[in-house]
Amino acid sequence: MQERIPYDSCPLCGSTDFRSMHVADCSAHVLYQAPLTPEIHWGKCNVCTHVFTNGYFTDEACKIIFSRTHENQKVGYDLERQRIISSRIVEKVLPYVSEGNWLDVGFGNGALLFTAQEYGFTAIGADLRIDNVDIIKSRGLQAYCLDLTELQLDGACAVISMADVLEHMPFPKQGLQAAHRMLSSGGVLFVSMPNSESVLWDVLTLNDANPYWEELEHYHNFSRSRLYELLKETGFEPVRYSVSERYRACMEVIALKK
Repeated sequence: MQERIPYDSCPLCGSTDFRSMHVADCSAHVLYQAPLTPEIHWGKCNVCTHVFTNGYFTDEACKIIFSRTHENQKVGYDLERQRIISSRIVEKVLPYVSEGNWLDVGFGNGALLFTAQEYGFTAIGADLRIDNVDIIKSRGLQAYCLDLTELQLDGACAVISMADVLEHMPFPKQGLQAAHRMLSSGGVLFVSMPNSESVLWDVLTLNDANPYWEELEHYHNFSRSRLYELLKETGFEPVRYSVSERYRACMEVIALKK
């Protein structure tokens, strides 16, 4: 089985000048199962400094990975606590927009989707796990089992959230370009992900306790600086940075469509 499609250039800047930098063992990951290779090979672009895996999974490998789901990615997980965390995300968006379509990409446990609806937004979900999509639909919300780049909606979105999603996309630039296309003028993009520029990231790595090197579903480790550059390259203006409560060593960024 061909497991990964190799990157022949940096997935962000297109440079062919990159080097190997780290090999991690993912055999203890909850989603790992044979016949997947238990190693993840990480490289670094010598031009734009982005860090990424040596390739992205084939459809066949994705089927193996998606046959299991993290408990915290199941709809309804820890809903009361997740509602509070999600409310703080929504409140960071409210100074910029307070109504309209809110598309949550990779909605996972659904907490942000439900909370956006509670605040008065028209909540729409997209996720690659069909079981989660079916549950969201059963609650009367729009939901699609499609990649963001393939999604077509009837109206423009006021908000698109990609909470810990961009690092899962083989080509994040294409995902951001799709979000830009789907947002209304002045619309809000919310993104969160691990921040490889944080001191906590360095401490975790030095103590051999950084979970993101072994994260089976991730293709990228973003720094704050490189994320900001990419947002500007794809037509967004970052306007707010904060520390995420969702996962360890993570950042949250709000950006506006230019």
